[in-house]
Amino acid sequence: MPDNNSIEAHPAFARGGTAVITGAASGIGLAAAKRFARAGMHVCLADLPGPKMDAARAEVTALAGRDDAVLAVPTDVSKPEDVQNLRQAAFAAFGRVSVLMNNAGISMKTTSWGDADNWRKLLEVNLWGVINSLQAFVGDMIAQDAPALIVNTGSKQGITNPPGNPGYNVSKAGVRALSEQLAHELRSIEKCQVRAHLLIPGFTYTGITGAAQKPGGAWTPEQVIDFMLDGIVRGDFYILCPDNDVTRLMDERRMQWAVDDLIKNRPALSRWHAPTKAAFDAFMKS
Repeated sequence: MPDNNSIEAHPAFARGGTAVITGAASGIGLAAAKRFARAGMHVCLADLPGPKMDAARAEVTALAGRDDAVLAVPTDVSKPEDVQNLRQAAFAAFGRVSVLMNNAGISMKTTSWGDADNWRKLLEVNLWGVINSLQAFVGDMIAQDAPALIVNTGSKQGITNPPGNPGYNVSKAGVRALSEQLAHELRSIEKCQVRAHLLIPGFTYTGITGAAQKPGGAWTPEQVIDFMLDGIVRGDFYILCPDNDVTRLMDERRMQWAVDDLIKNRPALSRWHAPTKAAFDAFMKS
């Protein structure tokens, strides 16, 4: 697992740089903020106002060892004006942004033809939150003419599309598509030093998990950040995290099966379809 020195192997994580993190009051976002603060970076925390945000700021400031190294900006990422205010606050306080981590996300119950309000909220936060952030930050980050990173938090549910919550799956599938387009556009700009990465956590114990105690199969947010930093230093775009129950090979087989549904014209989501489930189980064992 990387330490502070290996973080600094990538120039975007250099001491004195600035990381802006949405969804920073808990979970993966808070774990990232703590790691960046320990590495000597300035940290700008963005999340909804309240006790969790206040506690996060106190924790990260204690690790940074300086009050002026940490900024907390109350932000609803679904509101473009909030995200523009976040950009203005970050640049005013620290002068530049070397890491932008679009991590804010929620989960709410949906079905394919119901729960319209939940659908709207999921898309506004999980997908439009990323869009709003890219609209606000990317131009200025390119203009800095210095190494910088954008990390968007996706989900395996946006790739394999399991039954149970289509609204969440659609929002994360959108984040994947957007991140792929972003990475291509950035590398197509001559001399652009900004690069994009898609973080794809495995089963991780966060507020979304809904469990009072960490399940045995789940990784901690800190493990996800360790793995993310390793992937960034390697130059990976797709940072596909395993967990304590699911290996990289298992993920690859599940994703291959999902793609083959289209190529082989099988029934939609055939992995969970009774007539083809036995074939999937055999495929996973082969």
